[in-house]
Amino acid sequence: MAVALCPGSFDPPTNGHVDVVERAAHYFDGIVVAVIANPGKRALFALEERERLLGEALSHVQNVD
Repeated sequence: MAVALCPGSFDPPTNGHVDVVERAAHYFDGIVVAVIANPGKRALFALEERERLLGEALSHVQNVD
């Protein structure tokens, strides 16, 4: 089983982020999206909000955790 890790601050999540994950989903059995804090950048959205927004945007992709 091939699993890809896609880390990022996703602040805010964009259509480009969604596109990258959608494309990767065709090549891997699973995609783990890790929403992380970037200490070098002032956050626009709280970590929990970014997780929620990205989860909604990727809800149609079956093999994403």
